[in-house]
Amino acid sequence: MVGGMTDATAAVQSDDLVTLLELLDVERVDDDLYIGQHPDQVMARTFGGQLLGQGLVATGRSLTRGAPPVHALHAHFIRGGDVTKPLEYHISRFRDGKAFANRQVTAMQDGEVVFTMLVTFQDNKAGLEHAVEIPQVPYPEDLPPISEHFEGYEETVEAFVKALHPIDVRFANAPTWKMKGTGEQLNHNRAWMKTDGPMPDDPLLHMGALAYSSDTTVLDSIITTHGLSWGIDRLFAATVNHSIWFHREFRFDEWLLYATESPVAAGSRGIGSGRYFMRDGTLAASVVQEALIKYFPPRS
Repeated sequence: MVGGMTDATAAVQSDDLVTLLELLDVERVDDDLYIGQHPDQVMARTFGGQLLGQGLVATGRSLTRGAPPVHALHAHFIRGGDVTKPLEYHISRFRDGKAFANRQVTAMQDGEVVFTMLVTFQDNKAGLEHAVEIPQVPYPEDLPPISEHFEGYEETVEAFVKALHPIDVRFANAPTWKMKGTGEQLNHNRAWMKTDGPMPDDPLLHMGALAYSSDTTVLDSIITTHGLSWGIDRLFAATVNHSIWFHREFRFDEWLLYATESPVAAGSRGIGSGRYFMRDGTLAASVVQEALIKYFPPRS
């Protein structure tokens, strides 16, 4: 049983969501060391969202009872992880307080650093409040599941089709591979997301699942700004760093709109920024990711 999940609740989860919860349930070896596994459905290197989610859960579990909730994370990706080997998450404790706490987590394989992340925890106390408005898009119930967007493109985006799909994704605009055929260039991306089934009540797991999902579509706006597509154009992308700010508590087994855009691409790098809105328009989290991204035009 993961995080208090009952048999009745688990029965309506997708198999891929069960796998994600198992991935997030990192094994505690001692107070400052946790072990994370890879799923059977892997790509050439460890998925960045997996590192974010597992690292976040590891740091959260290293806190004492009554500790403040997660406020933000700032991660750097050092090298591609070996998907055939487990990951060691080493925790460094910088501060423990009633209102604030700080941790650094470093993922290692064979003595080499794969990924490092600073995680901050802070009480959510009342203060000034404002936020941008949620973009106007169709509701998720009126949009097709991502599996319908794969139809006819199974070979084009084979890596995406074969990937783990614990998140129910409903695009409010065409995904890159379908947009390519229209000749459209789009400087933003809108997609509703939630886990493919109910989650345990543990807020840390909801944050871990959101962190996992935050690495899925955040770079799309970089390439659609130039009319390019994954799987069709010759592109190389690798995350350099990734940050998330958690503004309010949320449940990730309820729909959130992930609204992303790309403010800049320069020096073979691009930035994707995004916001997660609850269905009522409340801003739950903000994301910024920088990635190495290269386009190789066809030879004339």
